[in-house]
Amino acid sequence: MSRPTPNVTRSLETYKRAGELIPGWTQLISRRASQFANGISPTYAERAKGSRFIDIDGNEYIDWVSAVGAIILGHADDVVDGAVKEQIDRGSLYSLNNPLEVELAEELINTIPSAEMVRYTKGGGEACAVAARIARGTTGRDTILFSGYHGWHDWYQAANYLADPESGEFPFAGIEPIGVPKVLANTVIPFTYGNLEMLENLLKAHQGEVAAIMMEPIRSELPEPGYLEGVKALAQQYDVLLIFDEVSCGWRLAIGGVQDYVGVTPDMTVVAKAMSNGYAMGAVVGSREAMEPASRMFISSSYWSDNLGLVAALTTIRELKRRDSETRFKEIGEKLRAAINEAIASVGIAGACTGLHTGPSVTLELPDASLADKVKTLFIQEMSRRGIHCYMGFRPTLAHTDEDIRLTADVTAEALAVIKSGLDAGDVDSLLECDIKKEPFRRLVR
Repeated sequence: MSRPTPNVTRSLETYKRAGELIPGWTQLISRRASQFANGISPTYAERAKGSRFIDIDGNEYIDWVSAVGAIILGHADDVVDGAVKEQIDRGSLYSLNNPLEVELAEELINTIPSAEMVRYTKGGGEACAVAARIARGTTGRDTILFSGYHGWHDWYQAANYLADPESGEFPFAGIEPIGVPKVLANTVIPFTYGNLEMLENLLKAHQGEVAAIMMEPIRSELPEPGYLEGVKALAQQYDVLLIFDEVSCGWRLAIGGVQDYVGVTPDMTVVAKAMSNGYAMGAVVGSREAMEPASRMFISSSYWSDNLGLVAALTTIRELKRRDSETRFKEIGEKLRAAINEAIASVGIAGACTGLHTGPSVTLELPDASLADKVKTLFIQEMSRRGIHCYMGFRPTLAHTDEDIRLTADVTAEALAVIKSGLDAGDVDSLLECDIKKEPFRRLVR
């Protein structure tokens, strides 16, 4: 099972330089070297196409991270990139508005059940901040109850002045609210996903103060039957807005979002990431009643409707529809899950590949829970050594092929065989050639 370690010298050297110039090394925590197998995994890429990328040392990888979910059609998709290149020749940003702004709004309204009006941003975090501003402005109330991850902005990170109701730690474990005004404490309060009683108790305790419930409707699994319906009923009962953050979970399960798939329509929805296949674009959509008051709020930015993001999003959404993406994602995800389960069985290690077909993941039954982080890191290390860039989960794109799935399953078997040898010998540590992967924060949704 021994494989030569890929040469990632340039990645390591560049990352060291980054540490001297960029606080935190990278702009996105999920791209830090500590999120993979530092020293084995690449940290910098120079080009990507379809389901693969080439790192700056010239190594090729099958990519199952997919730009943390932002790539949905495949890297450098010919149709989307072609539309963007044509727009560049016409100008990337005008002194006037581009009618694409209206055209994309119409496409979103025809696609997402909750959409009757639309505002744009360039990313998911600021889209959540815009949604929070609109909800507070529309209702005239300040408090937001939330479940899930909703970005870096002050309105949300203020929750870290509280203790998580289950662990007693910061709600976002590993992150301190440094730089967040203390005056925002108690304006945003977490609730546990799946716990309707807890949510109702918070609504009762803060009755008349809550502007919105903001939540990721799913992450890795579908909710228990009736849960999202129950959340919506509570929102209506206590006269608060329900906001679905579909930045991470949107587009793949259904083009109209999780809300379309499960049949629960919120008052507002936040989308970004995959809506534009790697170009910066985000949006807040919602009912006319919830959104129209935003016309009287100060929400404004030069680049929110730049022409490249508009045309990339419009083209991506239309391509998802044209390529029957919902059917294709189900086919790709189920093939991948089945192939990896065969690999697990062939190695004879206890575990399974489970979860939604849009993001299946490997879970192993370990003799000691304290081994989890080491085993996760060893898996990433051995997969990366063999040309597969992933976590223990996989995020398919429409560009992933049957051959990619076959190769990934073969490599998974080899990686799991290494893990099994370490577990059998009671010595996983000796197989690790990198620091243990560090989770940047805990998401309050499963």
